[in-house]
Amino acid sequence: MREALHRLEGERLVERSGRAVTVRRMTPEEILDIYEVRTTLEGAAARSAATRATALDLMRLKAAQEAMRAQRGGDPWERARLNRRFHQAMWEASHSLTTLDLLERLNSHLFLSAKTMLGVDERWQTVLREHDELIAAIESRDPDAARRIAEHHMLGARDVRMRLFAHDAPTGRAAAS
Repeated sequence: MREALHRLEGERLVERSGRAVTVRRMTPEEILDIYEVRTTLEGAAARSAATRATALDLMRLKAAQEAMRAQRGGDPWERARLNRRFHQAMWEASHSLTTLDLLERLNSHLFLSAKTMLGVDERWQTVLREHDELIAAIESRDPDAARRIAEHHMLGARDVRMRLFAHDAPTGRAAAS
């Protein structure tokens, strides 16, 4: 347990105050920084996926997208889980272990926030449309389009996340997922 807490502290996911350990709160600047890096890495992953994805990778991407489309009821946490599954499939389709590792680490930092942006129906519909575009670019082996779509997708996510953060700022709750 102690080693796990040290590891989380080393990754700046928790912080110590005396003997107590608490989940660290993110600042707007940290969220912007994470999205700047994540946008670049998502673009790189999409670009690589467009040149390296196998037929199995494409099947996984499409299955993840279909699971998202089949989601009913608007549960934001279920939407977030399904969205992570889609992104994980895209990262794996890049066949870049380094990119996959870095994106997983960055994504873990976004869990420090209290909300998911996918509870907003308008954002959910945009996410579905952009995922369709990304799959089409990967399937047609267009690395430049795949990169551009992935980067645009991340910038949209960043903007929604920052609006939610600003909305919740007076209560001290950050918004991300």
